[in-house]
Amino acid sequence: MKKMNVLIGINEFVHRQTKGSGKTYVIDLTLDEIRQHAQKQLAKGQYKEGYRDGVILAKVDDRLLNHFICPFVKVTEETKLNAKIVRRRPEEEPYIQIRALNGSPLKTNSVELILYRNDVLAETHEDTTDSDWELISFHAIPKGVIDMPMGPTTMMRNQLQLQGGTKAYYESEKWATSVRFWQEYAVLDETKD
Repeated sequence: MKKMNVLIGINEFVHRQTKGSGKTYVIDLTLDEIRQHAQKQLAKGQYKEGYRDGVILAKVDDRLLNHFICPFVKVTEETKLNAKIVRRRPEEEPYIQIRALNGSPLKTNSVELILYRNDVLAETHEDTTDSDWELISFHAIPKGVIDMPMGPTTMMRNQLQLQGGTKAYYESEKWATSVRFWQEYAVLDETKD
């Protein structure tokens, strides 16, 4: 990838990534430190293209991996699952969220920082800074997984251009890969801690 010297902001959406949220969360790192790391990685060309133009995934240095907590467990016949209807935000449609009630979180193998270009976020009025790019999420990828697919609910929201989605179209193989991943892994419900 070519080296990019751009200004990265912190999108409000990333603030939801806390312990108990079902998302990757961090310990002993601030969002601003993650933002600065993303800028350095882009300047070194350490990123790959995302699912559409204006979305990139920056690779986190291995030396920082221990700060990112992976929320996934491997689903087995002993895994107890809970399903409930939730909304990401009040203006979005509800969806069925499935969580594992038992199991041990998998070790983080790698981390991707998800960055959207400002004009892409502006399409749905979700830009929250004046920066060139915005950090909207970060994903800890568990050991044994090379490329973590986007969740099928997010893909559906994007492809159908529902509230909270960013316009995209996915090929059938992407859909199948996503569904397969979410049949084998689940987010551990840490709200009981």
